[in-house]
Amino acid sequence: MARRQRTPRRTDDNLPSAIDRFDDAVDAAWGRVFRGHPVADRIFYLASEVGDFSVLWLLIAATQGLRSDEDADASIRFSLLILGESLLVNQGIKRLVHRPRPTPTEPRPLHVRSPMTSSFPSGHASSAMAAAHLLSKRSPRLRPAIYLLAGIVATSRVHVQVHHASDVIAGAAIGTAYARLADRCVPGALP
Repeated sequence: MARRQRTPRRTDDNLPSAIDRFDDAVDAAWGRVFRGHPVADRIFYLASEVGDFSVLWLLIAATQGLRSDEDADASIRFSLLILGESLLVNQGIKRLVHRPRPTPTEPRPLHVRSPMTSSFPSGHASSAMAAAHLLSKRSPRLRPAIYLLAGIVATSRVHVQVHHASDVIAGAAIGTAYARLADRCVPGALP
């Protein structure tokens, strides 16, 4: 009986270049529309800055925690969940994927911290989406504002040219998945 030969698994050698073309197109379009405009530059550079180390999200949680003892406990649980997300992305996934960061196409008008880790995925986008999901459960009225802030923080990384658009998209997906998993695996973690 003749042994059937395995067909080698087909890989799409064009996928990396397609992602690069996508990233380049998004960066060029973003640059034409937003970069170099003083108001946009200030907003996105500030968003990038307050997104460092999840400072913005921890401050929002701490503010929510001032309402009651139950909210204070929920803020502590939120902080631990965001710490877990940061460890997963920044100490886990980034160490597995060694993607170089983009090279700025023009001088930066404002200072931005230059990360030393891999570009993929965006930790800012991941923490922003995880935080938005978790925080908006505690304050449903503020959901639109929280998600708007998360979107600004995530896209700020493309604006300041420390992430490719695909890094931000992947980070947002990871953060969303992490928050949904936290909802299921840690019942009652947040009211």
